[in-house]
Amino acid sequence: MAQEPAKPTEPPAIPEATCSVAKCKQSVRAKGLCRKHFMGWRRGDVGKKHRYKICSKEGCRKPRTLGSLCTEHTNKGEPAAA
Repeated sequence: MAQEPAKPTEPPAIPEATCSVAKCKQSVRAKGLCRKHFMGWRRGDVGKKHRYKICSKEGCRKPRTLGSLCTEHTNKGEPAAA
């Protein structure tokens, strides 16, 4: 006689949280943001806290100064010593 597979249980009911962005009423996905705003945060379009704090150029580990680049890669600083 075969047993029936166990059915997954429902998670406990949690009050529906909404996105922390002003005038957005979507449900939260992560970091207090809905899916749309979470994807924007990952791209750096949403919020003041950026995802990455170092230059986005490959191999560069300097702090960002403008956008996602360091001073050297924005062409506003001293060139790197060769």
